[in-house]
Amino acid sequence: MQLWVGLGNPGTQYALNRHNVGFMAADAIAESWRFGPVQKKFQGWLRDGRIGSERVILLKPATFMNESGRAVAEAMRFYKLELSALTVWHDELDLAPFKVKVKQGGGTAGHNGLRSIDQHLGADFRRVRLGIGHPGHKDRVTGYVLGNYAKAEMDPLADMLGAVAAEAEWLAKGDDARFMNDVALRLS
Repeated sequence: MQLWVGLGNPGTQYALNRHNVGFMAADAIAESWRFGPVQKKFQGWLRDGRIGSERVILLKPATFMNESGRAVAEAMRFYKLELSALTVWHDELDLAPFKVKVKQGGGTAGHNGLRSIDQHLGADFRRVRLGIGHPGHKDRVTGYVLGNYAKAEMDPLADMLGAVAAEAEWLAKGDDARFMNDVALRLS
């Protein structure tokens, strides 16, 4: 069993924020792979399903980004999972918009959701970094991250979400390189 966590902030006012692209990815995967209905659990919204032969629990913490670790730690304890079973989907400033990269462990790069999970569980979990690009100056980061995707970005966003959902089976099987390659091919 694996726990896949999409990071974001709860509430309709945040639904299209760049910071919520982790929530968007979780929803796209759940719909594409016909996961079960949403359940309120672990201070968040949970959906249970299968990707290929792998059982995957998808969690969207409802704790706001900077407290995501509470919800994730609660789910990890309940299912008695090792850190190796955790995959976190999040927005990444240091990656070009709509690029997708997977990495194991690492720092938080100022991301409050990652920082919270790191504080509760440690840093050695798999991350799916969903590129949002950088606004150019650090003074503009907060407004940019908490800003909505522009109308012109909606089609590339939908393409990226469709690609990660379609290729999710490779990630579930542990073939991160094939996942990244096949997502990139779909987006080229």
